[in-house]
Amino acid sequence: MKLAVIGLGLIGGSMALDLRKSKFATKIIGVDASEANATQALRLGLVDEIDTLEGAVSRTDMVIIAIPVNFIPETLSKVLDVVSDQTTVIDVGSAKKQIADSVENHPKRRNYVAAHPMSGTENSGPEAALEGLFEGKITIICDQEKSGPLHLAFAEKMFQSLGMNIAYMTSDEQDHSTAFISHLPHAAAFALANAVLAKENREIIFDLASGGFQSTVRLAKSSPEMWGPIFQQNKGYVLESLDVYIKHLKAFRKSIENDDPQEMYELMRNANRIRGVLEGQNGSLVKNEKTIIKLYTK
Repeated sequence: MKLAVIGLGLIGGSMALDLRKSKFATKIIGVDASEANATQALRLGLVDEIDTLEGAVSRTDMVIIAIPVNFIPETLSKVLDVVSDQTTVIDVGSAKKQIADSVENHPKRRNYVAAHPMSGTENSGPEAALEGLFEGKITIICDQEKSGPLHLAFAEKMFQSLGMNIAYMTSDEQDHSTAFISHLPHAAAFALANAVLAKENREIIFDLASGGFQSTVRLAKSSPEMWGPIFQQNKGYVLESLDVYIKHLKAFRKSIENDDPQEMYELMRNANRIRGVLEGQNGSLVKNEKTIIKLYTK
């Protein structure tokens, strides 16, 4: 199977590595707007060759678009314009509705499968690609009824070859859910990093920083070029999640300000319930309209 990967950073590069390893892809053609990234991806063996967008997608069986979400609508439309009826096109952006809506009336809409593999790290670029990045994780396929059955089945097979479990949602449901479990944590990490960087004598703070701080602020090292467009595309739900988060921060602040240890402990004990929720989800099975999926919690 010939595969074209547009965008050779962490996600695209990691998918290329594992799709070759699983023998799902027999040949991988890379496309990247950055000549340096393309050269690096070729040197690292992520792809077999580099080509233009038109050249790559016109001779492959599947196209994966793994670029920042603000560039996906235009690129997706261009890809659908030139692919054959048999070629499956997948985008793996973190925000889905705006992208899906952009090709709603395209003549080859049924070639397209909107997906969000829920995995990643704070690193970027071809050198960040990792084998096994998606193993055991969950991918969300959106608006599956709008994809042709054969294209949907091909996409499902591809994600399963990565070792992923599959969930099905509308693109709007996907954006709402990921605003809380993915986009909000990144926004909070950026804000926390800025709060500490704004402190005088912050070098002392960093000298004292231990695992708790480092794990909490890890996401603040993520690429602004990738995350800025995600926040913008999913603006409504990101703002909603931030408002909810700020509400709970204010409640915690108030309990401390008012010297109300009972309220403060109640807030913390309530938060402790997340342990049971997360541990209860690991390995549990949930049935939806399409299949039975194994829930994954990071």
